[in-house]
Amino acid sequence: MGDSLNKRVTTRVGTNGGIMAGRVLRVFGRSLLKLRPWAELAVGVTFYLFEAFVRVFVMRHPRKDVEGEIALVTGAAAGIGEAVARELGRCGATLVLWDVDRAALGRTAAELRASLGVRVYAYACDCARRSEVYKVADLVKRDVGDVSILVNNAGVVTGKYTFVESPDHLVDRTLKVNAAAHFWTYKAFLPAMLSRNRGHLVCLACHGGMFGINGLADYCASKFAAVGFAESIALELLALKKEGVKTTIVCPYLIDTAMFRGCQTKWPSFLPITDKMNAAKQIVDAILREKAYLLMPYSLYVLVVLKSVLPAKLGIILINFFGGLDLMDQFRGSPMSAVAPRKPLK
Repeated sequence: MGDSLNKRVTTRVGTNGGIMAGRVLRVFGRSLLKLRPWAELAVGVTFYLFEAFVRVFVMRHPRKDVEGEIALVTGAAAGIGEAVARELGRCGATLVLWDVDRAALGRTAAELRASLGVRVYAYACDCARRSEVYKVADLVKRDVGDVSILVNNAGVVTGKYTFVESPDHLVDRTLKVNAAAHFWTYKAFLPAMLSRNRGHLVCLACHGGMFGINGLADYCASKFAAVGFAESIALELLALKKEGVKTTIVCPYLIDTAMFRGCQTKWPSFLPITDKMNAAKQIVDAILREKAYLLMPYSLYVLVVLKSVLPAKLGIILINFFGGLDLMDQFRGSPMSAVAPRKPLK
């Protein structure tokens, strides 16, 4: 009994300590904005390097409670979208699922309701169509409430084409689903988050948002755009002093889903293909710990640094070494999703 009580007290003290430390870090961070530019730079570099060291080696950021929060995941009928929704549901969040595939979405929603015991709402929506996003968003606000966690996951890939061979309508759809759709979902749900100064925006991109990949010109362009957009919104929130609205950008390498089926890694020990459920756990953990960025696997952090410092020609050799020139050679995944009816139905 005494050991159990001591354990509970120790856990509570540790949790409270983490919360207090987080508050101190936030207050100090805000005070930096009032310093002169050079003083801000010097103090900021020292402080945030120290903070990063503490977060990694001493005290991880505490996980926030999302029970009862309304979490919307786009592209949630299958793949990583379904897995992330499942993990959020296990944390007690109310789930709002969007997908272009009405039949698959219905099956997924029914299975999640039965297995998780949380409220699950499903809406067929083609995120490439701005007017449809706004219409379905209004349905969500009426039926469920204001979304507090928005996970932009829906994505498509044209398949194995050179850029010149890529059909124009597929290129256009790739840009609309993978990039422009983020604009419309943010427009629909961010205002309520701003008014409450509370919420979380998640951009689920790809390593193709940081590195060009042979055979994926339109896909990489769309993912670079999504990452740039999400970074800009994060800075805008900072300038507006809306610190309660958090942002997370996720850039995984290959995940074991149907989207990139057949693609292989030359160096599985350095750039492994991540299991879908393991990837979902890491993504949700990053959301709960309010991480600004998550790269999977961690070797991507090394490659980002190398890309920044190496000469361009040496960088090309490195890309080829790690398989960036022939990644799509064995591609046999899902080249493009079906398009939903124009009239969105619940």
